[in-house]
Amino acid sequence: MRPGALPRLRRDILLLIALAALYLGVSRMVENSYYLLMLTLVPIWAVVGLSWNLFSGYVGLISFGHAVFFGLGAYSVALTMNWWDLTPWLGIAIGAVVGAAAAVFIGMPTFRLRGHYFALSMLAFPLVLLYVFQYLGYQEVSLPMKREDPLLWLQFTDPWGYIVVAVALVAIAMGISMAVENSRFGLTLMAIRQNELAAEASGIDAWRWKMRALVLSGAIAAAAGGFYACILLVVTPEAVFGVLTSAQALTVVLFGGVGTVWGPLIGSAILIPLAETLHAELGNIIPGIQGVVYGLAIILIMLLAPEGIFWTVRDRWLRGQVAPAPALRAADADADAGAARAEPLVPPAPHTAAPLLEVEGLSKSFGGLRAVDDVSFHVAPGEILGIIGPNGAGKTTLFNVLNGVLPADAGHAWLAGEPITGRKLHAICRLGVGRTFQVVRSFPRLSLLDNVLIGAYGAGLTGEAATAAAAEALERVGLLHQAAQPAGQLTNKGLRLMELARALAGRPRLLLLDETLAGLGHEECDEVLEVLRRLRAEGMTIVIIEHTMHAMLRLADRFVVLDHGKVLAEGAPRAVVEDRSVIEAYLGKKWLARCST
Repeated sequence: MRPGALPRLRRDILLLIALAALYLGVSRMVENSYYLLMLTLVPIWAVVGLSWNLFSGYVGLISFGHAVFFGLGAYSVALTMNWWDLTPWLGIAIGAVVGAAAAVFIGMPTFRLRGHYFALSMLAFPLVLLYVFQYLGYQEVSLPMKREDPLLWLQFTDPWGYIVVAVALVAIAMGISMAVENSRFGLTLMAIRQNELAAEASGIDAWRWKMRALVLSGAIAAAAGGFYACILLVVTPEAVFGVLTSAQALTVVLFGGVGTVWGPLIGSAILIPLAETLHAELGNIIPGIQGVVYGLAIILIMLLAPEGIFWTVRDRWLRGQVAPAPALRAADADADAGAARAEPLVPPAPHTAAPLLEVEGLSKSFGGLRAVDDVSFHVAPGEILGIIGPNGAGKTTLFNVLNGVLPADAGHAWLAGEPITGRKLHAICRLGVGRTFQVVRSFPRLSLLDNVLIGAYGAGLTGEAATAAAAEALERVGLLHQAAQPAGQLTNKGLRLMELARALAGRPRLLLLDETLAGLGHEECDEVLEVLRRLRAEGMTIVIIEHTMHAMLRLADRFVVLDHGKVLAEGAPRAVVEDRSVIEAYLGKKWLARCST
């Protein structure tokens, strides 16, 4: 469980119990059968919204096709009752398994897509199944009537029984969502949503976590579809695979708030009664008025509260407030984490003549542009190597090839004798390569501690050990006192140090720092340099790209100069900056005049 999550989880559970009791109490006083049906539909669509939110809300890939899981669940109940005379309880369980299996089948090809391409591809799956079920002759599947045992067959004469089951179902879905949101699972998904590249660079295998989220989401949506079939008693492809089904799942979450367990409940509680009431009153005058309601809801929420009601209200009420920092002093943690803190976060590099990083003939081209051209160099353990050169020289591209953001066209690189070229980004991080970026890649809605925890999780640490590693990394860069502050509220210096702390939390053997001093004032630059000098004293091996030459001369042991993708010069800092070819290509005439005097 994430640090500080237990009090929030307890509060949410108590609130859920109170709301469920209130909902059941109010619904018990309603006698109109149509309104009782409407009160049953609210929690059902809340469950579908929660399932959509577990994937799209936390991962950030918009799904226009969650009807595929909902429909498979509905048909699982209908067909198992007709074929094998199974109770709907078993049918719902089978439907959840079918939904999870369908998620794997769907995720395998579609996770290669991004943005609107992914959204449109998801839309295709329920449409395909709609026509498949029509072709197979399942245009209308009725559930057998079995009123003699209403609880076993979910066929109640009193409609309030359906409401009880629906509330129980939404409570289970809420419990699952709360557990996910307050765990490593949810934190990882939110990191992927806010900055997938940064999550991968921290050691997170984004593909696997997205697949787990889609499988869980598909199972929950299918369970809701199975219960929905018990209420309708007749299942048709249009009712369960139709576009409106996917639109409802998406709309209730967007309206209530994406990326929070309460958003789907808020959206369902407002939109479902509104749409159903208007349908009852005006359906004969304006056919399909539910679609009009959902369309208007999307327009209004985009104009007035783009992040949904929950986030808009919360941000306005809590504007300028920061949660109290959790007790994370590196010297005062639980005994279970003692072993994790007893050793330094960055162990001193062993004294050996063998290079830690070897690069040989590395090349990368973009069309006709050769951004990295036959680059070779090595880095000894405990050394700080500065990569310098003019803009467009290929420095960041070199880093992107070394840590797996881009594949190499030619050449090889080894970390402590183990090849790293050809590996995926998260796998290279797991081998011990930490990375910061030229433009800071943070998770702005997450706290500073959660940002750094991602690095610890990516390294394979869990529980108290991960929290201890994150706290120690924050302490090393001087940000432990700001652990609870959202990353989006940090200054440029704070963001630079936070990204460094996240890399340190993964216990790297090698740090790749891309313009860590960019945009900093003189005093801020000195503070960050002091942090880097402390890391070198502990034995950390660093390769740093930087344009601030006075800082690089104070920090680096050696320079490698790149120009047009090639190595122009290599050697001790003073010798390199006095090299006339380096001065002409990079440092300029003023530096040449200074060296000549």
